[in-house]
Amino acid sequence: MPTPHYGQPRYRVIADELRRRIESRAIPSGSLLPAESALTTEFRASRGTIRQAIAVLRDEGLVATEHGRGTYANPYRPDGPGEEPKIETRERQVAADPELAALFAVEVGAALVEQQNVTLTNGAVGAVVRIYRLPGARQ
Repeated sequence: MPTPHYGQPRYRVIADELRRRIESRAIPSGSLLPAESALTTEFRASRGTIRQAIAVLRDEGLVATEHGRGTYANPYRPDGPGEEPKIETRERQVAADPELAALFAVEVGAALVEQQNVTLTNGAVGAVVRIYRLPGARQ
């Protein structure tokens, strides 16, 4: 969707359009944004320009990017009036499964610390994030 520039850098115009879609819920909170390749086609822009636009939204807290998964409309933003999101944090020791053992270069069954952050908005779970680290490692 080509948009007139009117003196603004192209990435700002694209960021403005994506922001409008997120705020109007055309892209709902927590949902995946279109892939960079789809956005490059839609906006007829380079991948670098699309990445700049997404970086602007990330800096504003409107999106979050997960390596290997994509960019999501930020699930931590409240969806309207009401209470601010609350984050409940729990930690526990777990045994490394084969995937975690490979990532941490430890043996299967080795002790890891799992930190679970549950984001609640108006009493409903908005997101669950699990972070793993070696015991004694700084956060």
